[in-house]
Amino acid sequence: MTVLRPDGAETPEPVPEEPKRRWNTPELRRKVLIGAVLIWAVAITALVAVRGGGDGETPAAATPAPAPSASDAPLTVAEVYQALTPSVVLIQTTGHDSQNRLEAGTGTGVIANADGTILTANHVVDGAETIRLVYADGTRSTAEIASADPSQDIATLTPRQLPETLVPAVLGGGTAVGDDVVAIGNPLGLTFSTSSGVVSGLEREMNGERGGEKIEGLIQFDAAVNPGNSGGPLINDQGQVVGIVIALANPSGAGTFIGIGFAVPIGAALGGGEGDGQSPPL
Repeated sequence: MTVLRPDGAETPEPVPEEPKRRWNTPELRRKVLIGAVLIWAVAITALVAVRGGGDGETPAAATPAPAPSASDAPLTVAEVYQALTPSVVLIQTTGHDSQNRLEAGTGTGVIANADGTILTANHVVDGAETIRLVYADGTRSTAEIASADPSQDIATLTPRQLPETLVPAVLGGGTAVGDDVVAIGNPLGLTFSTSSGVVSGLEREMNGERGGEKIEGLIQFDAAVNPGNSGGPLINDQGQVVGIVIALANPSGAGTFIGIGFAVPIGAALGGGEGDGQSPPL
């Protein structure tokens, strides 16, 4: 086909087309990726600064905190039992009566010194021909009477053999009416039993064993005790032995507990004052 044009007109030069911008080039993709990384880094930095208080400082590393000091809070009965039972011993005795008949007895003692000396009630071992000890860990030993004070119904024993781990009780402290107390002993042969109660009275007195002189200044308490508890510790709520159990009161003479027990204050048992919470030499 022939294209007609006006005379004298020249064929115009073709206008070059503007090159189209290409968005999917490697260079452009690299720039977009770098920008995204920068934006992500700025966002993370801002988040850390906000959570750290906004001051931009690195939080200090945590340092170990000191352990709390020992509490002066009263111990529970279970805690007293756990702490004092290793210091308690079962005492078994044999002897002969006036008709030469073999007799056996059971009582309790408490380890009162680092040398193994045992504190108990005098009537538990008085007249005994043999004295045998059983410690809380099962160790067995014979023992001899080291000293006796019938006026206070208190005696000390020297064991022939000590347990592998010797745990003397802490002795000391006064008492007041209403104070919580715990008794540990071997009532009726039921070894290492515990009971709890309160101090019911102070400065009580009772007749000594076998019609002896009156024993004065006794602690009255209502923690259950029975034959076999004699010589065992009466313990306060700080785990201190405040007395040595020596008797119970029963008007019927049956020898069973009806709510009144007696203990020699630890100071009197040691021949001194109230004690200071330590284990003094005996």
